[in-house]
Amino acid sequence: MSQKIRISGLYAVTPDEPDTALLLHKVRLALAGGARWLQYRNKFADRALRHEQAAALKSLVQAHAARLIINDDFALAREIDADGVHLGCEDGSISVARDVLGPGKIIGASCYNRPPLAFEAVAQGADYVAFGAFFPSSIKPAAARAEIELLRTVRAVLPVPVVAIGGITIDNATSLLAAGADALAVISAVFAVPDVGQAARQFSNLFQQDTPHDFAQSGTL
Repeated sequence: MSQKIRISGLYAVTPDEPDTALLLHKVRLALAGGARWLQYRNKFADRALRHEQAAALKSLVQAHAARLIINDDFALAREIDADGVHLGCEDGSISVARDVLGPGKIIGASCYNRPPLAFEAVAQGADYVAFGAFFPSSIKPAAARAEIELLRTVRAVLPVPVVAIGGITIDNATSLLAAGADALAVISAVFAVPDVGQAARQFSNLFQQDTPHDFAQSGTL
């Protein structure tokens, strides 16, 4: 685990964009704005398009010294040699994903508003955990809501970075950072605005004065 990079800062998550050229354009702007973590997420693309887009994004993030995480699909992550995978509770076993991807890759886990899921994920080898939705989300309007106080609770006991997600905007982001979030996973407030680069820059600037958290186990992300 000591060779992995600790997740922090803006964690940009791609929209469901069928136009690969447009997707790459938006991601390029986000990376130029300071995003160094990108999760490829497209719930509506077929397998061929997902592979095409993920492979293209891999080349793009490498050119910007960023990292690419694949949503849900650890087989795709292996195929394109992505930096890791992010799994929901119905997306397969963390231990199986680790066997498939190997020890050097990053595995994240969605834990919603349920801390016990985070403890189990860490026990299985997850490198970071994500909680949310903290605010109403246009992407997942029916998502379970998490209270901001949850971040303070889990930050005190979890040995891995904590990512906040769900309805995050530049106006509410600081409350999540103050509560202990290490990274902010953002879709619409970065990719659904007129100036993607400026939006990414605003989020990235929130972390300029942030001091990395100390974790109970050294050598995590």
